[in-house]
Amino acid sequence: MARRLISPAAACRGCGFVKSGFLGAFSSFHYQSLPLCSSKRSSSVKNCSSYHANLRKGASRWIRSDPSLSVNSAKFVAKRTCCSVATEPPPAATEETEMDAPKEIFLKDYKKPDYLFDTVDLQFQLGEEKTIVTSKIAVSPGAEGMSSPLVLHGSDLKLLSIKVNGNELKGEEYTVNSRHLTLSTPPPGVFNLEIVTEICPQLNTSLEGLYKSTGNFCTQCEAEGFRKITYFQDRPDVMAKYTCRIEADKTLYPVLLSNGNLIEQGDLEGGKHYALWEDPFKKPCYLFALVAGQLECREDSFVTCSGRKVALRIWTPSQDLPKTAHAMYSLKAAMKWDEEVFGLEYDLDLFNIVVVPDFNMGAMENKSLNIFQSRLVLASPETATDGDYAAILGVVGHEYFHNWTGNRVTCRDWFQLTLKEGLTVFRDQEFSSDLGCRTVKRIADVSKLRTYQFPQDAGPMAHPIRPHSYIKMDNFYTVTVYEKGAEVVRMYKTMFGASGFRKGMDLYFQRHDGQAVTCEDFYAAMCDANNAQLPNFLQWYSQAGTPTVKVASSYDESSQTFSLKFSQEVPATPGQPVKEPMFIPVAVGLVDSSGKDMPLTSVYSDGTLQTLSGDGQPVFTTVLQFKKKEEEFIFNNVPERPVPSLLRGYSAPVRLDSDLSDSDLFFLLANDSDEFNRWEAGQVLARKFNAKISPESMGDKEVEGTEASACRPGTAAPAMQCLSTSKKEMSKKLVEKARSISQTAERVVWTRRPATSIEGEAISPAPTGQMGAIAAAPAMQSISSENLRVRGLSASKQQTSNKSVRRARSTSSARSTSSA
Repeated sequence: MARRLISPAAACRGCGFVKSGFLGAFSSFHYQSLPLCSSKRSSSVKNCSSYHANLRKGASRWIRSDPSLSVNSAKFVAKRTCCSVATEPPPAATEETEMDAPKEIFLKDYKKPDYLFDTVDLQFQLGEEKTIVTSKIAVSPGAEGMSSPLVLHGSDLKLLSIKVNGNELKGEEYTVNSRHLTLSTPPPGVFNLEIVTEICPQLNTSLEGLYKSTGNFCTQCEAEGFRKITYFQDRPDVMAKYTCRIEADKTLYPVLLSNGNLIEQGDLEGGKHYALWEDPFKKPCYLFALVAGQLECREDSFVTCSGRKVALRIWTPSQDLPKTAHAMYSLKAAMKWDEEVFGLEYDLDLFNIVVVPDFNMGAMENKSLNIFQSRLVLASPETATDGDYAAILGVVGHEYFHNWTGNRVTCRDWFQLTLKEGLTVFRDQEFSSDLGCRTVKRIADVSKLRTYQFPQDAGPMAHPIRPHSYIKMDNFYTVTVYEKGAEVVRMYKTMFGASGFRKGMDLYFQRHDGQAVTCEDFYAAMCDANNAQLPNFLQWYSQAGTPTVKVASSYDESSQTFSLKFSQEVPATPGQPVKEPMFIPVAVGLVDSSGKDMPLTSVYSDGTLQTLSGDGQPVFTTVLQFKKKEEEFIFNNVPERPVPSLLRGYSAPVRLDSDLSDSDLFFLLANDSDEFNRWEAGQVLARKFNAKISPESMGDKEVEGTEASACRPGTAAPAMQCLSTSKKEMSKKLVEKARSISQTAERVVWTRRPATSIEGEAISPAPTGQMGAIAAAPAMQSISSENLRVRGLSASKQQTSNKSVRRARSTSSARSTSSA
């Protein structure tokens, strides 16, 4: 489920989205509401709960960032009130003076359902005051000889009748309360269950289950909204084939949509009409969808790889229809990409997208009937930016990709949420990378992870990507489950390569199509397909916290070996004071003095010598499997001391602490073949640079070396950013240092000021279109002009620099006078 909402100015639940300022830099981001409190409830009192928006694919709630490498710049936390209103007071026997106390649910307590549902036939009679829902369910015992009670979930429903095998049950044969309907002694074997309920979608302000807004009926059932439609086993491991018949007034609701293929439609007496839908594939109830209203569609078609023609329709209010062109392009691109990259073909004859203004989840992957909040799909050249178009491409792709990773194969329980969301976030990231710029997209995704997920991992809300327990599942639609979950999936691809990852995906679908499975099932498919073992890799699913990896390097000229010594530490998090070592894939390359990647022949570790080969081609990057608390890897046949390029492509979601010097980082910035690591080297240098010039770090000390000097973007006068300090003596020293540097500097390295953050520490962006000038530092003296883009300091720049220094001295003098 992608809960990303697009807004030109802001983002909140229902009206915002994660924004980046360039094409291809947008990624899935999701959230769900956190329960804050609940009031007491009686038979005649509304049940009101207050919620806070939680920071979370598939799918939204961030303020647009500046057009920079930072994907998100600010959070917007919205508060809403949800009121569930019963249609009338329930019978006295079901009255409860107080809501049940919150119950914590644990992963270790999972039990298979006692009963399975084979087919579900739903009938909706949509009305202006009330809606009648009839469900006919084919029930079978989960195990032979099962005689347990059948417990169905329900919320804010009025039970009209209940039948078993056509016979209406008497009051003593079942019990009903505010949360459950229980059949104490269901018949043995397979039986038919028919339940008729009455609901009021017009009064359903929670926007969960079936609700009516702006004249349209709409549903949202993930995670536990289906229980507001009818009594049901509302859990993802109960999968069934569905049919749905919808009846409504033809004038008010000319469009009637549900999951699957349209089987039949026609007119009824009294100005009504009906539509009958059938979904031939098993699905859990959270994927059920219904839409009825006055909508128009943009229609297109797509021919699958097997030659089937699929009708594509995007439904929206008529005034928004011209703004859906890019969404249609994005859908067709996603369908084509999924066939080419993963061999996954769409499985029905029709694919519908509905765009509505009142949809609080951003986007939802209901089987064949995706529902989107309008700001997440609509775009026009007059108002939309490149970031808007990139966002639409990503979120439309995300929801379509759920057809296989989430729908055809779903999660056994809600603890496994990252199985479908983390995997699908990874898939939409790859999709956007292939259609845009891979490096820029990767930088954006990592920046977002460090800015938002790392702090969550380091705070009181730290939790693993698969939580161990929950009270309200909505709490765990988090950046950890989605974004860190995607990084865990990416590590499989890093270790096995693109072809190995594809083999693992193929085996995963072959084994589990039509099933509700666990993260262990995905892990087993990946390992079995590649005949590999990944010891302690599953720790990524159970341990919270961001590992810190320290690296020390050494070179032995006599033996021509280069050593990398790794150590790791996973910090304590709430409930997990002691941590086990993680399995960390570290992609490494070695760069020689000419700036070229060295061919890697062999690496020795843990008593084993591994020969590196690439089908007869030189190997320039290898993935080290770092799985102990401390481990050493020794590269052989290294003719000179190299500069190591570590964690290429950001191969694991960790904090890296290496012994690379400033000159090493400048060298990698200029020469590394891995574009992400070139950017990373620049970011680390920028952090060091900013730390050195900050007033807090300098105090009253003399500023040493040109590395500690700064300049405003667009000028060549160093140290101007530090003049705001109240320490007059430091200001004088900085100005004198600036004069000295401006008179002696012969070369200047021009680079754009960093505009993103590293591991949660913000770096101020430069004004658009301006460049920052950094005086050449001693650490750069060994770097040749061929390897760095350098410019001589011209006479005109020299004059400009001197004028800037004089202005600075004048400003400093004026401030001193004012202070006196």
